[in-house]
Amino acid sequence: MTSAPLRRQAAVARNAASVHAPALALYEQVKEFITRKIQDGSWPAGHRLPSEHELVAQFGISRMTANRALRELVEQGRVVRQAGVGSFVAENKPQSTLLQIGNIASDIRARGHDYSYRLMAAERIAVSSDVAVWLDLRTGESVFHSLCLHYEDGMPVQLEDRYVNPRVVPNFLDQDLTSTPPSEYLVRHVPFDQIEHLVDAVLPTAEQAEHLSMSITEPCLLLTRRTWTRAVPVTLVRCLHPASRYRLGSRFRADGNPTSG
Repeated sequence: MTSAPLRRQAAVARNAASVHAPALALYEQVKEFITRKIQDGSWPAGHRLPSEHELVAQFGISRMTANRALRELVEQGRVVRQAGVGSFVAENKPQSTLLQIGNIASDIRARGHDYSYRLMAAERIAVSSDVAVWLDLRTGESVFHSLCLHYEDGMPVQLEDRYVNPRVVPNFLDQDLTSTPPSEYLVRHVPFDQIEHLVDAVLPTAEQAEHLSMSITEPCLLLTRRTWTRAVPVTLVRCLHPASRYRLGSRFRADGNPTSG
């Protein structure tokens, strides 16, 4: 049975919706109510949400409407559902900046989580035709390649596939990349004056899914980054993130400058 406090909360939510958004659909009213509870901290991560049955009684809606509200909140990443258990407020996804080259290790540690890193490849190879175009090299010309995996609390959150221009960084493979990730070395020692970021939603290959401990049917966010120094390409890196574990975004002022690094 629905408690009196929940009924009062539902009434307040319906009244607010009728004043501020009279055309809001019923399922949107339910989503707005739940979202407000999450955003104001009343329902923290891990909090159990009212069941569909409780929402039906609380809002005077159909089971289908309650199901749609919860389903869309799951799709938006705000809620997670466990079969036979219930619906819960989702953990906030880590967010990586798009306006600057972020340090994933620092970002993870700043959240109070454990960071670890594994170098899987560091080699000199003949550049493929597609990478040659990105780095303004000739097909078959020598290029440095590294592949590494970044972990947060033991869970892989980023697969980093990087190509480095030997003309600009001839000593790249001379570094101890097992202790210093390629991105950290490049940011510290190679000046750059241009950055390009592209973001795509993709499905992982079987090999990528295995590295990231995920299903091949689960979507990923692919961040492709290029840097230049004096108009010469320095590096091309493709960072693959499981969409359920990571978020890409930025906050910036009206003058276009980021508010944080």
